[in-house]
Amino acid sequence: MASQYANLTFNGYRRDNGRVGVRTHVVILPVDDISNAACESVASNIKGTLALPHSYGRLQVGADLDLHFRTIIGAGANPNVAAVVVIGIEPGWTKRIVDGIAETGKPVVGFSIEQNGDLKTIQDASRKAKEFVHYATELQREECPISELWVSTKCGESDTTTGLGSCPTVGNMYDKLIPEGIHGVFGETSEITGAEHICKRRAANDDVGERWYKMWEAYQNDVIEANKVDDLSESQPTKGNIEGGLTTIEEKALGNLEKIGRQCRYIDILEPAERPGAGPGLYFMDSSSAAAECVTLMAAGGYVVHTFPTGQGNVVGNPIVPVVKITANPRTVRTMSEHIDVDVSGVLRRDMTIDQAGDALIDMIVRTANGRNTAAEALGHREFSMTKLYRSA
Repeated sequence: MASQYANLTFNGYRRDNGRVGVRTHVVILPVDDISNAACESVASNIKGTLALPHSYGRLQVGADLDLHFRTIIGAGANPNVAAVVVIGIEPGWTKRIVDGIAETGKPVVGFSIEQNGDLKTIQDASRKAKEFVHYATELQREECPISELWVSTKCGESDTTTGLGSCPTVGNMYDKLIPEGIHGVFGETSEITGAEHICKRRAANDDVGERWYKMWEAYQNDVIEANKVDDLSESQPTKGNIEGGLTTIEEKALGNLEKIGRQCRYIDILEPAERPGAGPGLYFMDSSSAAAECVTLMAAGGYVVHTFPTGQGNVVGNPIVPVVKITANPRTVRTMSEHIDVDVSGVLRRDMTIDQAGDALIDMIVRTANGRNTAAEALGHREFSMTKLYRSA
């Protein structure tokens, strides 16, 4: 018997590679930090375009460089992006990014500043960006089954209400929509600490569980243990977490895992910014727990809507992906209402069940996919934060 969610649909933009986006951005994408100014000038010239300035892209090597390319190409390849203008200081890495994005079939063109200078590059790129804006704004939405939606999650500014209300709300949503064929993802590797034994058991099979544990253990050894100090109280848990009643990373981890519900099992492990390749289902992405970094990595992985449970009130957004904020904290609803899309504080008052909260979130996800701006979009939050693994050469 089909569930009540089987016939859910949304109106999205179908791309040439078959993926479906929920926004239709024209992105001006810098290869490197010294191309930011040119990209921002193009975005200033041509209304309806979006520059994504960042701080890296020079003298990176090895795994750090691979992650840089994966993130930049993934951002441009995201189905929420209709067309891309790439600008870099030199032609080699610019072409590599253009070629990676071009695999999706969407319009993309690259410009290099060397031997051209800013003024000519900005002029030429602006003309092409204008063409892309006309192209993007003529695209039409079409009705799509809910199974074609890719929904990511990460929580932030957690407190006691997060594990009791907003994170279980996301988990309930996944329990209902993962069986209908959506792609989901969670991460925040360091914030599983203390609940790693539970997370390992939530893998689809023993092989996936063992691979997940090795990944988590490597993060502990290579990042946490290698750089630890006597006092982590401003990092894990944060001052905001502590003010909100969480005293240990273990408490935080148990609340964090509520985001994957009661029935879901993750089917594969993703590198940071990696696109899933094992079909529909829930994935775990090895990622930072920092809000802007994590959302950026998941957007680069191809996810088109992000759900963000918060307790104390995190304001993060993303330039490419709409970020849906959920809170169960009545104080946050009262003092930061402009940042909240889904109020589930009724769960704590016992006038709303987790099942009802999950349905409210599903309703907001569909409305967002259909074009409703999230609170973060309306307020102009466009945090695009690259993850760096180590110092450049």
